[in-house]
Amino acid sequence: MRQPPASDLPDDQSGWRFTGERPSLPEANATIAVPKAGPWIRRLFAFAGPGYMVSVGYMDPGNWATDIAGGSQFGYTLLSIILLSNLMAILLQALAARLGIVTGRDLAQACRDHYPRPVNFVLYLACELAIIACDLAEVIGTAIALQLLFGIPLIGGALITAADAFLVLFLMARGFRHLEAFIVALLIVIATCFAIQIAAAAPPVAEVLAGFLPSREIVANPAMLYIAIGILGATVMPHNLYLHSSIVQTRAYERNDDGRRQAIRFAVTDSTIALMLALFVNAAILIVAAAVFHANGHTEVAEIGDAYQLLSPLLGLGIASTLFAVALLASGLNSTVTATLAGQIVMEGFLHIRLPQWMRRLITRAVAIVPVVVVTALYGESGTARLLVLSQVVLSMQLPFAVIPLVRFVTDREKMGAFTVRWPVATLAWIVAAIIVILNLKLLYDTFVG
Repeated sequence: MRQPPASDLPDDQSGWRFTGERPSLPEANATIAVPKAGPWIRRLFAFAGPGYMVSVGYMDPGNWATDIAGGSQFGYTLLSIILLSNLMAILLQALAARLGIVTGRDLAQACRDHYPRPVNFVLYLACELAIIACDLAEVIGTAIALQLLFGIPLIGGALITAADAFLVLFLMARGFRHLEAFIVALLIVIATCFAIQIAAAAPPVAEVLAGFLPSREIVANPAMLYIAIGILGATVMPHNLYLHSSIVQTRAYERNDDGRRQAIRFAVTDSTIALMLALFVNAAILIVAAAVFHANGHTEVAEIGDAYQLLSPLLGLGIASTLFAVALLASGLNSTVTATLAGQIVMEGFLHIRLPQWMRRLITRAVAIVPVVVVTALYGESGTARLLVLSQVVLSMQLPFAVIPLVRFVTDREKMGAFTVRWPVATLAWIVAAIIVILNLKLLYDTFVG
């Protein structure tokens, strides 16, 4: 074990045991140049990228079902929950970026450094389970998109998704910027598809704006509260916190206090802008569901396939359903890239084990494909829809295991030195962590008992 050079650490940081042998994501660490001077827009552009990769997790196929169900059943009311979820995400991702930039560790490495081995092993297993659950949602979403667009059976579509195991390898070989460009291109496709659908749906602006205001009805109506908790639980993705704390280190910012301050400022700006795009996409899914399904009396639409079948006839736009499926396919492809990187970061950070990327990807994807194939063969497409919901419940179970350590580290002056978050932000972060824990416990109780 080697201790990082003193010059690589903040001047007053002394709370780490320095057990890391290599930087996080070593093949990409500090590979993207950052201009030391010049217009701020050039420096912001140099830092732009990680935020968009992280935003993928906030609009993956697992979110679609809750957004569609919320819009079709309750109109625009739950837009306030999507907004609240997004604000929580902005705060937590900013903290993850701060941790990575200040300490030179990703969240997995920080946990390995701080906690005893048994605790770390539990955290690792929980995170691996969450990544598999996330991959499961991506397999289902991509398979549904392939079925809707090309008529490929769900089992066949699930098997085809194994081919994307080599997508990350190809993009990483060309450089991390190419990987980011691929992500951004697909995000533009998703946003464009929903922008066209919103324009065609022409929702009443006053009702949409009113939906962003909190309503007592959300708490008073048990059915609405259940979906609201599902939206909150499915929005903040645990593996994104590990991912963001690592990929912000791909920038070659100066490893001193001034360089870190600038890096934090630009990284948080990048992630905030990107997560506003995620807010638009999630809100757009709910708005389209409210304007097309709820407004026409179809309040029971909760599955992606049903939404696809009804969208064009009700909207009166022949291409609407196709745009919906194209956006779903782009979402599934995007999510598979970020889940692959997160899996690598978690395994290396917690266990210091490096597997070839193709092997790591094929193992994770195989674990996700098998349940989809088995459930589809036994129970048909309705079983796959229930499996998609189950994947979100598993993600919710893991979330506190990522959020609590993150908040614990960034509020510790011994570990963060002068970069420790100030008490108002620390208080807010602990409140958010408590809300997430309580709501996810409620979601689990309602799922298995209620």
